[in-house]
Amino acid sequence: MGLTGGIGSGKSAVAARLAELGAVVIDADRLAREAVAPGTDGLAEVVARFGSRVLGTDGALDRPALGTVVFGDEQARRDLEAIIHPRVRARTAELAAAAPPDAVVVNDVPLLIEAGLAEQYELVVVVFADAAIRLARLVRDRGMTEAEALARIAAQATDEQRRAAADVAIVNEGTLADLRAAVDEIWQTRLRP
Repeated sequence: MGLTGGIGSGKSAVAARLAELGAVVIDADRLAREAVAPGTDGLAEVVARFGSRVLGTDGALDRPALGTVVFGDEQARRDLEAIIHPRVRARTAELAAAAPPDAVVVNDVPLLIEAGLAEQYELVVVVFADAAIRLARLVRDRGMTEAEALARIAAQATDEQRRAAADVAIVNEGTLADLRAAVDEIWQTRLRP
């Protein structure tokens, strides 16, 4: 199954609940970070493309600095995706192959729609939240400025594009308990092995 949602929608909370219920969650964001960890070919390619300005003093990728470069510059973002996405896809395939045969495998992919991956999954679950709620969450929980948050939101698929790909929609505009209850229902009715 594929799991996605716009930044600030609560997709990570859905993934965490699915893992608690027994799913094998493959987190594309975590794999993307691993792809550009210090000493990797991925980090070397990122530095070759964007320069040392995207490195912290410790030699690790400075994600906020890189974000400043790529969000708002379509070509730069595409260049970054061309470096990271093939590495993430390869590692995802390895992890999925290693999962038990009867496992519910959840591919947590923030850019599932943008990358045109919806057709690869038997079921696509999309987490939605109103744009104003997402903006507030990004400013409050991730320390982004409003402009940074809006740029991130604008760089992703629209809710209409996500709705077109969704087999199951979860609206996350209430409490965490509400969200967990919605995930539990989907687990029981659509995913339970």
